[in-house]
Amino acid sequence: MARRPAAQGPPPERGHHQARRHSPRQEESGGGIPDGLLLGLIGFLFAATLLAWTATGLAGLFTHGSWPDNVTFTRTPLALRELATAPQDLPAAWPHTPPSQLSGFGLFWGLFIGELMVLVVLTVFVLGSVARWRLVRERRREERLHGSYGTPHQPEHSHVPESPHASHQPNDTPHNAHEAPAPGPLTPPPPLTKSPETPPRPQPRSHPAEQDTRRTTPGAPPQPPPPAALLLPSPRTPLLVYAPAPDRRPTVVQAVREAEGPALVVTSDPTVWAETKDARAKLGPVLVYDPGHLCDTPARLHWPPTADCEHPDTAAVRAAALLAPVRPQARIDAAVADTAQTLLQCWLHAAAVDGRPFRQVARWASGSSAHEPVRLLRTHPKAASGLAGLLESALTAYPERREVAQELNVRAFSALSSVHIREACTANRSDSAALASFAREGGTLYVVGEPIEDPRTRPGAMPLLTALASHVVEHGRRMAARSSDGRLDPPMTLVLDDVAAVAPLPQLPALLAKGEDVGLPTIALLRSREQGLARWQQHLHAPTLAPGSGHPL
Repeated sequence: MARRPAAQGPPPERGHHQARRHSPRQEESGGGIPDGLLLGLIGFLFAATLLAWTATGLAGLFTHGSWPDNVTFTRTPLALRELATAPQDLPAAWPHTPPSQLSGFGLFWGLFIGELMVLVVLTVFVLGSVARWRLVRERRREERLHGSYGTPHQPEHSHVPESPHASHQPNDTPHNAHEAPAPGPLTPPPPLTKSPETPPRPQPRSHPAEQDTRRTTPGAPPQPPPPAALLLPSPRTPLLVYAPAPDRRPTVVQAVREAEGPALVVTSDPTVWAETKDARAKLGPVLVYDPGHLCDTPARLHWPPTADCEHPDTAAVRAAALLAPVRPQARIDAAVADTAQTLLQCWLHAAAVDGRPFRQVARWASGSSAHEPVRLLRTHPKAASGLAGLLESALTAYPERREVAQELNVRAFSALSSVHIREACTANRSDSAALASFAREGGTLYVVGEPIEDPRTRPGAMPLLTALASHVVEHGRRMAARSSDGRLDPPMTLVLDDVAAVAPLPQLPALLAKGEDVGLPTIALLRSREQGLARWQQHLHAPTLAPGSGHPL
């Protein structure tokens, strides 16, 4: 009993000794001038001294042709003190310098203020560059820590099935209560349509019994989503997604980021380009074809639809792509549509072999100089044989059918009245070379356009977007045909977001069915099945995915 007070005595003395030991440090850290303010004041005085010295010397040099005597950096602080009291008296500020070698005070202060402005601009530029470099470095560090696709918490899904047992462990309740809100932002992308026979369903909500359990046990995490919703798009797996635009964006962004090789991205959402362009720029060149100027960038691709139309087969495919948005679907109009495609094929070939711009094709479609392309196809040495007679027969055989076909072509080129779209159709040698080589360099081509639900009345830039996307697809097929195994390696991923309203590719059904065989895996995202049926006059099919694997069966 007597030892207890003796044992309790030393701790207060030790604590008092520690408090006495640490109190001077706390007092020293709380007083005095901050280091940053002191360094800033020293830097300001040094800069003012340097500016006053150089301004005095340069003013004398400009006035008398030589640097004044005794105008040195070490004597400048005294001169600054004199100038602070008498700004107009330079001889008093520099008493050791002959007044005849000094300039007037006006030239001196003009040079001083000019140097000060230059110094301020350089300082702001350096600070901005350093801040931008730090921001980029921090962003890259976050990408390395959290992954390139924004899924840093995926391992937490493995603990979700154990949630029913969490309420039976009282020791873990406080810990789980803090971790329960974490799975909130882990909502997976929209449900992916694995086959046209399984329509997409909304994610099921929890039953009332499960809601009561969550209310009584706040530490229990939410119920896991259905396994089908956890399937994520693979860049090598054809997918067909039906979802509204906000739900499609995460799938599109992830698919673009996961593409291993070159990628063609068709979208109506400029934010897809903004969110993925930096990541894709690390893999290869990034090109943007944006005739409507929806993206905030001055570097837009210029591409004439007459490119490579010196070959008749290419001209035929290009004509079909240009007319795809306005082509009538009724069987009774099939002859008119075929005539319009024949006319456009011949016009494209004639303009390409003669080096005419694309706007000349629009003039021929409007009816001016209708027989000029016939003459070119007959007399030009590079023109393909047989197209002159085909064009002449289309122009003279059925006048009523020809007039309707010409109106169809005029409607497809109605967007050329806009300056931006005419500029996008102007040939550019550097852009043509970049477009031809982007697939070999692992680059990315973004085709961005305004979504149009009824293009047959107002197509806008949709024919041009469709023609470019079709051109890239055909270019990929030719590259695959020239390879030894008959496919592209690495594959060219086609991410077609809102493709029915932006660029309805005529090759889309074939790409979904056989595109992966030639190294053109396709991910098509549409608003609904009805939209695809109305655009392609058939049900679109995609390979069935193996459960939980993301690969076709």
